[in-house]
Amino acid sequence: MNQLKEAAIETDVVIVGAGPAGLFSVFELGLLDIKAHVIDILPRAGGQCSELYPEKPIYDIPGLPVCTGQELTDNLLKQIEPFHPTFHFNEMVETLMSLGTAEKPEFRLSTDAGKIFHAKVVFIAAGGGSFQPKKPPIPKIESYEGKSVFYAVRRMEDFRDKNVVIVGGGDSALDWTLNLQPVAKSVTLVHRRDQFRAAPHSVSAMQELVAAGKIDFRLGQITSVEGEDGELASAVLKGNDGVEEKLACERLMPFFGLTMKLGPVADWGLQLNENLIPVDTEKFETSHPGIFAVGDINSYPGKLKLILSGFHEVALAAQKAHRYVYPDKKLLFQYTTSSTNLQKKLGVS
Repeated sequence: MNQLKEAAIETDVVIVGAGPAGLFSVFELGLLDIKAHVIDILPRAGGQCSELYPEKPIYDIPGLPVCTGQELTDNLLKQIEPFHPTFHFNEMVETLMSLGTAEKPEFRLSTDAGKIFHAKVVFIAAGGGSFQPKKPPIPKIESYEGKSVFYAVRRMEDFRDKNVVIVGGGDSALDWTLNLQPVAKSVTLVHRRDQFRAAPHSVSAMQELVAAGKIDFRLGQITSVEGEDGELASAVLKGNDGVEEKLACERLMPFFGLTMKLGPVADWGLQLNENLIPVDTEKFETSHPGIFAVGDINSYPGKLKLILSGFHEVALAAQKAHRYVYPDKKLLFQYTTSSTNLQKKLGVS
């Protein structure tokens, strides 16, 4: 066990998921002096709120008659600033191993980016599961994945001095077109139409780079790729006029959207019920002591998949988590409205 712990990032709790339930977990745990690292497969905080309905109004958050998904995310991030959580975006937790006992749990988690974490408690706030990239209908694309085909950027150095082709018209496609342009040998953006779903300022910045000859923009779709041993050499573009041409392509990044899957959570040895994690309603703990499930990922009698329900679950789960993190310390329940100790932690004293 000691060898496993040596390479790990040590923390009180690892929170899997940076949606509303995961972000509010940072707050409730922070009030109890529990430090958190938050891991999410997406490139930013917010989960479904930011990815699926950032501009869609939400009407059932207590005290907020109306707010968008992005506004809720921004407010939650502001609320947890005093606790200085560490975020790990564009990463997926692949394995979760128990190192401790039921009375004194300890866990080792590893991500697909090669990071290892050692924690006393784990909060699973993964919504309906992890967002997985939708793959393009390109023959044998799987043989290039991880070497020259990427659905997210783990290290920008992997793209340095490479001919990069980015496919898509949303924020991810435009963001990485702009970010990789100074690094790559060449960047070609491919989209089926000349209208985009990305932020207007990103579209304008991209169009300026095209006008300056610093990147290429092509209308059409990539139909096939060529290369050996997982390394791309070229990609075939079929234009909207039906004409095909070969593009120099050493790195391909298809951004075709995301789909929700349970992912590696299914392999963590937890009791599952129809791809949800059963919990008790006293502390929202799973079948394994020290692992809690909050938000849409959990299941119990009377469960309502509402953001406000997740907030309630987080508050109770944090109380039990304190017993694992500080087994010799008595927990004194306090109100933020009257406790000068809590107000000091929040920076409002």
